[in-house]
Amino acid sequence: MNHGPLDLAPGAGGSVAGAEEERLLTTGEFARRGLLSPKALRLYDRQGLLPPDRIDPDSGYRYYRPERLATARLIVRLRGLDMPLATIAEVLALPGPAAAERIAAYWAAVERRTASQRTLADHLRVQLSGLEGIGTMYTVEQRDVPEQLVLTEQRRARPQDLDDFIGGAIGRLSALAAAVGSPAGVPFVIYHGQVDEDNDGPVELCLPVDPAAAPGLTAPHRIEPAHREAYTTITKAQLEYPQILSAYDAVCAWADGVGAERTGPGREVYFTDVMSAGPSDRVCDIAFPIGG
Repeated sequence: MNHGPLDLAPGAGGSVAGAEEERLLTTGEFARRGLLSPKALRLYDRQGLLPPDRIDPDSGYRYYRPERLATARLIVRLRGLDMPLATIAEVLALPGPAAAERIAAYWAAVERRTASQRTLADHLRVQLSGLEGIGTMYTVEQRDVPEQLVLTEQRRARPQDLDDFIGGAIGRLSALAAAVGSPAGVPFVIYHGQVDEDNDGPVELCLPVDPAAAPGLTAPHRIEPAHREAYTTITKAQLEYPQILSAYDAVCAWADGVGAERTGPGREVYFTDVMSAGPSDRVCDIAFPIGG
């Protein structure tokens, strides 16, 4: 969308050059009409976003074509989205439809980041206030879970390892399940130990399969006992660490409040494809087995 400098060297073009020069805007006029400050215009010049169309060889004054105002105003509006200058350069280099798609992709990333930051702020607030108000953030329910035959994969992991482990293990166990029919339920992750910046689990990924497939199984498997569990459902934004810890705290606080003993480790039950979900989509249950 940018235009190259005019060739207005003395004697080049004669009256044509003179006519073009009369149409050029000074830096101050261009900045005023382009809705930006002279300081911003100088910055955009240095960044290659809005180079002048002519620089007077004697005075050093910079001049701009009036038709460049549309680009200047677009830059101002993109900066209104807090778009980095490097991304603005990408937008300016693209034709209209592709530029529109690049803006849409940028804004979708902003919304994902904002949703994550919002849930992180909620997590920090409840943690620093001693869990005050956590009961209003999450709805905790109960359900009965039948006995299940599950394929398993286990490893030690810290928070930064979990995405790769969980996604990879689901893929590997799904392939094994397909070899004996198909999965008989949704995958879930059991945390047999603390997982944080200082502790690494262990963590177990489980995928239910048809009990009739048991005789032919060669992959690691076990029986997950029937149990009653308390759970709360969270969104993709709430799934991120450390904000996910607030959901675990909410279920524990609920169980303590009603006198329900936690009889097993916490777990995450994934009932949809997390990768394709949006920040506000519900993707996972945080659950604890409870007595009674």
